[in-house]
Amino acid sequence: MHGLTRLLTVAAACAALAGCSASPTAAPTGTSASTAPAASSAASSAASSTRTTPSAPARPAPAPRPPATPRQTLPTRDAGPAPSSYRTTVVHRGSDHPDDLVLDASGALLYSDYTNGTISRLRADGTGAVIHRGLDGPEGLVLLADGSLVVAEENTNRVLAYAPGAAAPHVLTTLPGQPVKATCHGGVDGIAWDATTHTLVVPDPVTGTIYRMSPDGSNRTALSSGFVHPVGAAVGPDGAVYVADECGGDVWRLGAGGSHTRVARASMPDDLALDGHGNLLVTDVRHTNHDVRRWPLAGGSSTVLARAGLVEPQGLLVDAAGRIYVSDDQTDVILLLTPTS
Repeated sequence: MHGLTRLLTVAAACAALAGCSASPTAAPTGTSASTAPAASSAASSAASSTRTTPSAPARPAPAPRPPATPRQTLPTRDAGPAPSSYRTTVVHRGSDHPDDLVLDASGALLYSDYTNGTISRLRADGTGAVIHRGLDGPEGLVLLADGSLVVAEENTNRVLAYAPGAAAPHVLTTLPGQPVKATCHGGVDGIAWDATTHTLVVPDPVTGTIYRMSPDGSNRTALSSGFVHPVGAAVGPDGAVYVADECGGDVWRLGAGGSHTRVARASMPDDLALDGHGNLLVTDVRHTNHDVRRWPLAGGSSTVLARAGLVEPQGLLVDAAGRIYVSDDQTDVILLLTPTS
């Protein structure tokens, strides 16, 4: 979430300390509904080629395989109980402002910087190397199986893509809403990959509509509407779509016919991630909360995973080892939460 005048100010430099504590917040049960058509489309896959030798007849090519799942989309089916505690370390601290996060093909962390209009790669020594610049408010990131990097550009309300090795992006789609640089009036922020349909889920914060579209930007279809300012999105292994309504409050699961049901409480939820243990992770940028909280999708109270030193927690990412990356674009750090038990 960004605006002409920041809602939040830096209260203190980030001290990378965090812990787990049970929250008394009860499981939400409220529901709301709106109507909009729903549709999905699948990305095409490429067939493999087969070599032949003089001593043997050519073998038929293997059957086409579906595109590999992007690196940031991890197994989210029940993997047993979630960790009860984490060790928190700072993996990046600088003068840039890390926002949304994604892993590249090598497993390196990429992060957007809305303020500087850049996308950087995190080096092993904790510094960032700019790989793309000149963007007008880059936010959400998705890496496709072919190596294309999809970027949400907030100030233009466009979704862009960098082809592998390309220095400049091309436009996938321009969303209908006209953003302005003011709190709760900005453009596209978080975007998500749906591995069940090989499509992108794209909230339009300006119009309050959630879209699904093909990775090439075609077949854009409305899934749901009626949100105040939806920014974050995540998709479960069963294809369930979760949306964070930053300025309307709370996190919602989309249902049939455009309906949506509340699944987590938050004052100003920004980003979402599924942890592989049946839980939804949520960053809250409200200055009175500014935390990372874990909500069981089966119901129950939430758990605070990180709070100390956070002012405006933005990006969330869970890697294959169950480690959680959290970015804060006000204290200019990226934290790593490593399970300890």
